Amino acid sequence: MMPAKSVYKRIVLKLSGEALQGQKPHGIDDSVLFSIARQIKEICQLKVEVTLVLGGGNIFRGQENIGSRGLDMDRSVADHMGMLATVINGLALQNALEKLGVATRVLTAIEMERVAEPYIRRRAIRHLEKGRVVIFVAGTGNPYFTTDTAAALRAMEIKADAILKATKVDGVYSADPLKVKTAKKFSRLRYIDVLKKGLKVMDATAISLCMDHRLPIIVFNLNKKGNIRRVVLGEKIGTVVDEAGGKP
Repeated sequence: MMPAKSVYKRIVLKLSGEALQGQKPHGIDDSVLFSIARQIKEICQLKVEVTLVLGGGNIFRGQENIGSRGLDMDRSVADHMGMLATVINGLALQNALEKLGVATRVLTAIEMERVAEPYIRRRAIRHLEKGRVVIFVAGTGNPYFTTDTAAALRAMEIKADAILKATKVDGVYSADPLKVKTAKKFSRLRYIDVLKKGLKVMDATAISLCMDHRLPIIVFNLNKKGNIRRVVLGEKIGTVVDEAGGKP
């Protein structure tokens, strides 16, 4: 029997902050954290070069914390707080991975030398070549840009083969499947259709970046254990967003 082989050499795995909180109202669920870490270790064993971009919504959501929650705060200040929240998540995931024996580096877009390495493209690529998992934190380092955009940007810079977007549902639907029972799932979509239909895959800036550089996005359900491995092995799960597209 032939050993399992990945269809990707280098990936960016995009995780929301909420993915780390499990059933908790906020913060980090230790059991979920280690479950994700074990799944990442599995794909590392397939000789995949793994990078991650983390959100910070389990701690602080940046601009979404303004207004509706009564915070009188400048958008740029809120976004910087959100960036710092991603650093907390990155350090937590690094700790979990290293307890499982996975060599890991956290690279931050906002310099904080006592906590993590500054993001330098060539350094990130060198870590990958040495078999280390690289966790990108602090977004792009600039306000008004989401961690989705950071994922697309880092993917271009390190020449990743694909972005794996982990979500709570098993792909992209015509409407929220948790609210609309008749919502149709798309197995494949074109970038331009995501933009025209306003589908909540990633923000428009991130989708446009991926479209310009023909970088595929695979949207899948993180809550089903083993799905990250299935995606890197090329199994047909979730939704693929690329220039070819398809029918729901």
